[in-house]
Amino acid sequence: MSVAEAAGEPVMSAGTPCWIELAATDEASAARFYTELFGWNFTFRPDPATPSGQYAIASRSGISTAGLYQVGAGRPPGWIPHLAVPNTVTAAEWVAHLGGRNTVGPVDLPGRGSILHSLDPTGAPVVFWRPTDSWEFASGATWTFAGADLNTHDGRAADQFYCRLFNFTSQQIGDYQTIDYAEWRLEHRSMLYRYVMGPEYRPDTPPHWMVYFAVDPARGADGVAGHALMLGGTVLTQPFDTPFGRTAILADPGGAVFSIIDHSRAIEGTGQAEVDDPYVD
Repeated sequence: MSVAEAAGEPVMSAGTPCWIELAATDEASAARFYTELFGWNFTFRPDPATPSGQYAIASRSGISTAGLYQVGAGRPPGWIPHLAVPNTVTAAEWVAHLGGRNTVGPVDLPGRGSILHSLDPTGAPVVFWRPTDSWEFASGATWTFAGADLNTHDGRAADQFYCRLFNFTSQQIGDYQTIDYAEWRLEHRSMLYRYVMGPEYRPDTPPHWMVYFAVDPARGADGVAGHALMLGGTVLTQPFDTPFGRTAILADPGGAVFSIIDHSRAIEGTGQAEVDDPYVD
């Protein structure tokens, strides 16, 4: 049995990315950047649980796209996905059973469901969320969430944890010798990706998530990367072609790293896998 089979009717399939959050050094600056780059609108609300006492929800065309809050002291800024679970209490038990560690929660959020912050067995942070029945999250369209990679040092441990937790199957799409890159699938649907960091990384590079956003083909990855530069961001990896689409790795003015991808520019063959990352030494 896994958390995906636990009692209770899930709002969506367990393991589905159901939210993304940005922990930012400067909330106002981050909101301006993503408003200009992606056309998002931000609404700030009081939230005593955050360092600044507020939490912002971004939206596009009236549908929520992401959360934004001030990062805690001594912690790096960054994006992290939330994965749907039918019950956060059960998820917490399974995280511990499978070798992970729970760090915050489960906590009930009025009107938003229940949340659990954990570390998987490889040390990567991950958030589990039981959203409400009415929850909406824009994804799969231009200017919204397009996917996430877990970059880790221990692919076997990551595969065992998430596949047992969510009944995922792991399919190797790298060559396994030079690139250990796997796709986690649920009933033939792609859910997430996992990459084992190779010798191009410093040995002490922490495991981390890379969040991707789909861009409008009319502007393309090159145009969006150039726009990010004009807005005070950084192009960490220049646009390059992959079997998934033309991709670039950027950082916002506060240093939070993310990727953009133009799926209309996918190329055939293996090419350069969608694993390049600014943590590369």
